Amino acid sequence: MSKIAANTILGMGNPLLDISAKVDDDYLKKYGLEPRNAILAEEKHMPIYQEIIAKGGVEYIAGGATQNSIRVAQWALGVPQATTYIGCVGDDEYGKQLKKCASDDGVRTEYMVDASTPTGTCAVLVTDTDRSLVAHLGAANNYKEDHVHDGANWALVEGAKFYYIGGFFLTVSVPSILAVAKHAAEQDKVFCMNLSAPFIPQFFKEAIDQVTPFWDIVFGNRVEALAFAKSQSWETEDLKEIALKTYNLEKKNSKRQRLVVYTQSAEPAVVVEDGVVTEYPVPAVPKAEIVDTNAAGDSFVGGFLSQYVQGKPVAECVRVGHHCAGLVIRRSGCTLPAEPLSV
Repeated sequence: MSKIAANTILGMGNPLLDISAKVDDDYLKKYGLEPRNAILAEEKHMPIYQEIIAKGGVEYIAGGATQNSIRVAQWALGVPQATTYIGCVGDDEYGKQLKKCASDDGVRTEYMVDASTPTGTCAVLVTDTDRSLVAHLGAANNYKEDHVHDGANWALVEGAKFYYIGGFFLTVSVPSILAVAKHAAEQDKVFCMNLSAPFIPQFFKEAIDQVTPFWDIVFGNRVEALAFAKSQSWETEDLKEIALKTYNLEKKNSKRQRLVVYTQSAEPAVVVEDGVVTEYPVPAVPKAEIVDTNAAGDSFVGGFLSQYVQGKPVAECVRVGHHCAGLVIRRSGCTLPAEPLSV
């Protein structure tokens, strides 16, 4: 097992404060939303935030997909500040709340602070056990490449051994992603990304095509993988075939084989390692125990990375990923128990 030092994993993404509320199907239809989906808020969605707050019973939880994964990895590793997270927040209470939550979880944050724009929020609309995410990026959308190149922050990039960036960040700062990706390739470090949502490959193909050659590990779920396949003009909906095609895409760092990890909810995860496709069944979680599925995928990634950075076999990484996802969906939002990981 590799010894875990501070700043082993560095994450970059959109720090958002989740505002979680129970709603019914009619509420989703009112705004043209779908369960198990994530979108960026348009003007027509803006009333949602005040409506759910006014209704009462909302929960405020530190969120943003990448930050969720980093927090879970930090919890699973249990080494103070083994993880670092970079993104942009506003100079407001929500931003302070996000920093405190991450700090309480042991994550080091180096937020860029934009005093002119409020901290981003995400409406988490829970119907039964499914969730629909509507993200209003706010300050998160204003992250600038200059921040990552700042001396102290770039020193963190140079010091880290593994990097994890969500696909959502492709809508914000492709130059920042490429700066980290190129460093990882040049220094033979591990660069990981997530497809994050179907709209990323659908509407940000030019951006995603710039970063695919740098992927050492790519994560995604079935719906996202199908959208990615369509964007690449692959005439297939077979997840195993899509995973193999993803594996075989051009790669900058030829010293490392790409690892492809596609999940599909309760169905087996599809993984390509060394050109071989393997399916990993998901341990069943009784429906009665599921609180909501918000951050299930994020938690899987966090659990997976917590083992991968320790040099564990991929099968063990997947097992712990499934364990963490199963743990989080039994709780409200991406919240974690006080006791350490035990699997």
